[in-house]
Amino acid sequence: MAESDNHDPQAAARVEAILNNPGYRQADEDVDFLNQNETRGVRLQIDYQKAETILEKAGVHHSIVLFGSARLRPRQLAEKKLRAFEADFKDDPDNEQLKHQVTIAKRELENSKYYDEAREFGKLVGNSGKGPRDCRLTLFTGGGPGLMEAANRGAFDVGAKSVGLNISLPFEQLPNSYIAADLCFRFHYFAMRKLHFVKRAKALVAFPGGFGTLDELFGLLTLIQTGKNVPVPVVLIGSEYWGNVVNFDFLIEHGFIAQADRELFSITDTAQDAWNYILRWYDEKGEPLINHC
Repeated sequence: MAESDNHDPQAAARVEAILNNPGYRQADEDVDFLNQNETRGVRLQIDYQKAETILEKAGVHHSIVLFGSARLRPRQLAEKKLRAFEADFKDDPDNEQLKHQVTIAKRELENSKYYDEAREFGKLVGNSGKGPRDCRLTLFTGGGPGLMEAANRGAFDVGAKSVGLNISLPFEQLPNSYIAADLCFRFHYFAMRKLHFVKRAKALVAFPGGFGTLDELFGLLTLIQTGKNVPVPVVLIGSEYWGNVVNFDFLIEHGFIAQADRELFSITDTAQDAWNYILRWYDEKGEPLINHC
């Protein structure tokens, strides 16, 4: 307290009120201020910059991006889930909800093959480097469970680091345990997360998935189609799934996309075929992927 205030018995209380007032908080430590609508631009910037700074320091220059369902499980867990629903349905055979759950569980068991393929693809990307410290070409996923977990797990299997770009959601999605601890990020804005998916991408692989997978896939295809992003190989794994989800021939026949747009991506069924396609795509450009990275 200033010496001139010694005679004022209320001075200390007024100073304390100043110190406790939100207006006195240092701006970068004032969460309430940073969460205002007027500071959205600052939040967007730091949402982008934190991950960017860490990735740069870690030497992550290029990425192979993988999208896919968060709901698919390994075969063992899918079988366990199916057996549980079948047992419940046996005890209550007139329950339509249980009947539906059994049907979905059977399909999840069938689709567990994609978990194995995603894990294999993670291994292929992980083995492309020169050891766990070589992050020049690194696998990126959405950081969650399901096929994202499978891919990160595959990289982990071969001792390679991989990246998880998680997102804050109303129902919080925990990161899977196979992401490198220093390369797992949580974003507030989908836009900044999308930017990091695309910025370093040397290829995109899309496994079967829901709205999120479709959103990311068609977002990148649109960027390539409109020339906003340099062309990169895009591979859709699961010909039966993609053939049922999107009728690309119909889009061409009705003039909604051009025949050339169909050449922006390839459809296959295995991780090895997808990886071979990506390598071949760069070889044909005269820029071998591994050497280029």
